[in-house]
Amino acid sequence: MNKNNIISSLALIGLFFFSSCNLDLAPEDTLSPQTYFKNGPQLELWTNHFYSLFPDVDDLARQNADDNISTELGETLMGQRSAASEDGWKWERLRDINYYLQHSNQCPDVSARKHYDGVAYFFRAYFYYDKVRRYGDVPWYDQVLNSSDDKLLAKARQDREVIMDSVMQDLDRAIAMLPVKKDLIRVTKWTALALKSRVALYEGTFRKYRGMSNSEKYLKQAVAAGEQFIDNSGYKLYASGTEPYRELFNSIDAVNDEVILTKKHSNTANVRHSIPFNIIIYRQSFTKRFMNHYLMVDGSRFNEQVGWETMTYVEETKNRDPRMAQTVLCPGYVQVGASKETANDLSALTGYRPIKYVNASPYDGSLKAITDYPLFRAAEVYLNFAEAKAELGTLTQADLDKSVNKIRDRVKMAHLNLSAANANPDNLLLQYYPNVTKSANTGVILEIRRERTIELALEGFRMWDIFRWKEGQQLTKVFEGCYFPNPGEYDMNGDGQADVLLYTTSKGSFKGASYKLGKDIILTNNSSGNIHALSNIAITWDENRDYLWPIPASERVLTGGVLTQNPGWTDTTNFD
Repeated sequence: MNKNNIISSLALIGLFFFSSCNLDLAPEDTLSPQTYFKNGPQLELWTNHFYSLFPDVDDLARQNADDNISTELGETLMGQRSAASEDGWKWERLRDINYYLQHSNQCPDVSARKHYDGVAYFFRAYFYYDKVRRYGDVPWYDQVLNSSDDKLLAKARQDREVIMDSVMQDLDRAIAMLPVKKDLIRVTKWTALALKSRVALYEGTFRKYRGMSNSEKYLKQAVAAGEQFIDNSGYKLYASGTEPYRELFNSIDAVNDEVILTKKHSNTANVRHSIPFNIIIYRQSFTKRFMNHYLMVDGSRFNEQVGWETMTYVEETKNRDPRMAQTVLCPGYVQVGASKETANDLSALTGYRPIKYVNASPYDGSLKAITDYPLFRAAEVYLNFAEAKAELGTLTQADLDKSVNKIRDRVKMAHLNLSAANANPDNLLLQYYPNVTKSANTGVILEIRRERTIELALEGFRMWDIFRWKEGQQLTKVFEGCYFPNPGEYDMNGDGQADVLLYTTSKGSFKGASYKLGKDIILTNNSSGNIHALSNIAITWDENRDYLWPIPASERVLTGGVLTQNPGWTDTTNFD
C-alpha cells in the first residue's frame, strides 16, 4: 500500500483542513498528539474532516445505469476501468480515522469522547463498505501505520466476510455511541442504523446471488437494523402538499421528517451543486425501461394495458403512479416559480427528462443550485427492510404495510398485496431481472425492486443494485426512449398544439423543436419506433470480471505482488 497515501501530517490535518473554523488551536509549531485531542471541540474539529468521505452529489445524481443515461456514460458503462488508475484506492481518510481512535482517549470529557468515537466508527465502516463494493477482498487496518511498518504496508487482501463483519462491529459501536437527537448535517444513531441496513442488505444479496456462504447472516442484520429504525427513530415519510415526492427533493432546506442526513447547500456558505444544469447540459434522460417500472395509479401494471408498447408520450404518462410526474417532465409540468407549462421538447436523449432536484430557473446554471441533497432518508430504510425480509422468505403483509405501503401512501397509490404479487409475478420484470430468486417470493421481490427503482431514482443506488443482484447483463440493453409511430408533428403535452417535429427531408416552416430522423434522432425501426439513444455505443459486460474494479498496478508493485489482482483484470506487473 502506498506510504504516501497512508502517512499524513497531524499539523496538516488538524490545522489546514479546518483553518476556517472559529476554534482556538495550538500554534502549528506546537501542535502534536500531546497537545491536541484534549477537549470536545478538538475532537469535533478532527472528525469534521471525515464527512468528506461522502461522494459528490453531482456524481451521485448523474450515475448512469440501465435506468438513466447522459452524453457521458462514465468509465463503468464505457468499459474504461483500468488497473492503471488509482481512483477509488485512496487510504488517507482511514489513517485519519485510526489516528483519531488511537488518541481520543486523551480527552477527559467522557461524553464528548463517546460521541466522536461513534462518528469515527461510523466513517470507518463507511470507508470499508465503499472499498469492499469496489474491490471485494481488501486488507483491514484498525491501527495507524508508520513508514517503518513495511510488513503491514504490504499486507495481503483479506476475505470480504472478515472485512464486512468488522464493518458490522464498527456500526454497532456507532449505534451505541452516537446521539439519538435528529441532526440533518451530523451523523446520529439513526444514520448509523440506516447505514447498517444499507450495508447488510448489499452484502447479503451480493452473497446470495453468487451462491456464497452466510448471506442470511447479513440479511438478518439488515432486517434487525431496519426494524429498529422504523419502530424507534420517529422518522416518517414526508406527505404534505399536493406533490410531496417532488417537494421532498426540490426543497431548498431538507425535510427533517424524512431526511436523516443531508448534504447542505446554501448561497450564504457558497456551497452549491449543478444537478439541474447537468440534466440540461448532459441531456440526462430516463430510459423506457425505467418508465415501464411505474404502475398505473390503481396499482395495475402498465405492461398489461392494451397497446402499451406503442403508446405515445402523452398516452403513456396518463393515470400512472404520481411519482412519475413528480420525477419526470410529464404533460402539465410547471417549474417552481414559473407560471407557464414546460412542454417536452425532446432535449433529453430519450425524451424522458428528469425534474428531480429541480427548483426555480435561477438555480439551473452551473454551481447555482442550493437544494439540499439527502444522503440518507427513511424511505430507503423501509425498502431495505422489506427486501431483506423478502429475500429471507420471512416477509409478511404486516411488514409490507409498515414499509413499502407507507411509501405508496405518500402518493395515494394502491397497496402492494403479498399474496397477489407472489401468485402472479410480473413477466416484464422477470425479463428485466432474469437472475432473481425463483421461489414462492419471486413476485414480491420483483415488486420491491420496482418500488426501489422508482423511489430511489437518481440517488446513487441503481448501479450498485444491479451489481448486488448480479444483473450486469441488463446494462448492455439498448437505451430506448419515447415511441413515435411515424415522422410528423407531435403534441407533447396534450394542449392541441404541436411542440415537436420529426422529419425526413425538410422541416418546412415548423417553428418548434425539430429533429431529422436518422441524424438528430434515431428510431428503432428507422421511420418509427422508440428513440434509440446513443445508438453508436455498444455496452459490453464480462460476468466474471466487471462486478469489481481492478487493483491498481502501482499498489501491486509497491507490495511486491502481495496484493493479488481481481479475476479477469490484467495489469502491467509480472506477479500473476
